[in-house]
Amino acid sequence: MSDASEDYSRTFGGEALGARLRRLSERIDRDGTRIYAEHGIRFEQRWYGVLRQLVANGPMSVGQIAAALHISHASVSEARRSLEKAGIVDNTPSPEDGRRRMLTLTAEGRTLWDSLSPLWDDFNTVAKELNDEAQDVVRLLDRLDDALARRSMYDRIMDKVSARTMTR
Repeated sequence: MSDASEDYSRTFGGEALGARLRRLSERIDRDGTRIYAEHGIRFEQRWYGVLRQLVANGPMSVGQIAAALHISHASVSEARRSLEKAGIVDNTPSPEDGRRRMLTLTAEGRTLWDSLSPLWDDFNTVAKELNDEAQDVVRLLDRLDDALARRSMYDRIMDKVSARTMTR
């Protein structure tokens, strides 16, 4: 039986890599949500990357945004649906290919972006301070990202499974 105060993620070190990354992501997202709530703003953390791309690049497809953010098409599609429901983005046919849909900021979305920009400056300043305090953890995350780009977790695990089954 384990002690309730034991920190699983820290106890297992690298073996709990996914659990640790999820926990940190949840903690950051939870604090962001609290900040928005304190300011009376309904905003979901997962919207930021999509909005950032639309502000920087103008109309984009879900696939283009997913590629730019290096996340799944499904994640961007899910964010798109909630952004549309909130009236922050529109989904219109592409002028070049009517089968493809383009996301654009609505006037409400542009106003939201403009009103949140000073708050996001504070988010960015604190993120930089945390990165400095953690002795450039972003550089280490880049190294992890690069290692996974060279060889996925899936491929690495499947090699272990294959090696184990071959030795039987």
